[in-house]
Amino acid sequence: MPPLGEGTMEPRTPLSREPAALPEPHRVYNSASMPKTAISPALRAKLERDANRAMKNAHAPYSKFHVGAAILLTNGKIFSGCNVENASYGMTNCAERTAIFSAVAELGPKIEIRAVAVTNDHGVPCAPCGACRQVIYEFGPDATIFFQGKSGPKQAHITELLPEGFRLQ
Repeated sequence: MPPLGEGTMEPRTPLSREPAALPEPHRVYNSASMPKTAISPALRAKLERDANRAMKNAHAPYSKFHVGAAILLTNGKIFSGCNVENASYGMTNCAERTAIFSAVAELGPKIEIRAVAVTNDHGVPCAPCGACRQVIYEFGPDATIFFQGKSGPKQAHITELLPEGFRLQ
């Protein structure tokens, strides 16, 4: 066997427990390193009221589960949406995506989401689904999400809900 460093064998080192630093475009935030974009309690309450108002327009004849969402853009505008079910259940659209798509339809694709509030008519835990998390991340990689958790109202950074969201930009 050739001496170490001169042939084919190199000493093995134990795997590091520390995560490797990621290049900036692929940075993953944890709760300690997340950018803080404070949303005032009054603004959060307004988003929740707007989400509740939109929830009343939900079309949910199959699940009987009405959901409303309101999004706050970085330009200060608020858009709301509700879930819209369809007999072909896969064609159903969630409240969060309805609100986001409404904003894009009115303002174009350069919107940036600052916060999202989600509510439902059953008062049960209701975080955005996986598809909505991905769409929120597409338009708001630094967004704060407000929703009903298991033990009451909760807020989370989108990267807590979608740890490795996908973006092409």
